[in-house]
Amino acid sequence: MVHTLNCGGRLLTLDQPLVMGILNATPDSFFTKGKNNSVGGLLDQAAAMLQAGASILDIGGVSTRPKADPVSEQEELDRVVPVIEAIHKAFPEAVLSVDTYRAAVAREAVAKGAGIVNDISGGTMDEAMFQTIGDLKVSYILTHIQGTPSNMQQHPEYDNVLTAVMDFFTERITTLEQYGVKDIVLDVGFGFGKTLKHNYTLLKHMEAFRILNKPVLMGVSRKSMVYKALDTDTEHALNGTSVLHAWGLANGADILRVHDVQEAAEVVKLYHHLQQS
Repeated sequence: MVHTLNCGGRLLTLDQPLVMGILNATPDSFFTKGKNNSVGGLLDQAAAMLQAGASILDIGGVSTRPKADPVSEQEELDRVVPVIEAIHKAFPEAVLSVDTYRAAVAREAVAKGAGIVNDISGGTMDEAMFQTIGDLKVSYILTHIQGTPSNMQQHPEYDNVLTAVMDFFTERITTLEQYGVKDIVLDVGFGFGKTLKHNYTLLKHMEAFRILNKPVLMGVSRKSMVYKALDTDTEHALNGTSVLHAWGLANGADILRVHDVQEAAEVVKLYHHLQQS
């Protein structure tokens, strides 16, 4: 079955895996460390990502790395809204996503050109989020998380992580549909309240989530599940990321959320050739 997403009035077809480029409008990104996070710098990054093959740009104003410092709603708005507005003006055909767990930020971002809301909390950190998505009629990325960014990596435990994530999705999808949300993407939340073993268990069994009949987003780019497994660091985690991307595509991933667009697009292209052979 070919999935489609209504992104603020534009239909995005997932007949082939897509690449989502990460744009961090934050001073404490674990990867960019705040470099080039001005509106002009992010516009340049957006242009480069689109040229390299990104189908979606995901703009975030709050770091969601473990133990990240909290950011006020107003500060998040001040970070992301001008960036979304500028990118939408410069590249009106680009599909934009806002990475936020706050309903008010989602609403303002959509007003300025975002067509997808990427919520790392799965609606658990703002009770108004689901109603807001239903009102806005945009696509929603539903992420599993245990806890919050400030405490999610403090001894995460599950009786069975695969069952726990599946149950979470089932319950949340039912609730979202009650609010009229039709276009839902699933993200198992690698690193969001999971140990290394939990992450690889979910990755190994990604294909199981096809039973929910929703597109699946894979977010492993340069994360600790890559560099810790390889005994290296974020800077040297690109090759490992590409390896996991290839596995994910072969096991049900529809969207790759990445820092390195060109390399991810090459993985998708090679996967496409393999599928056509």
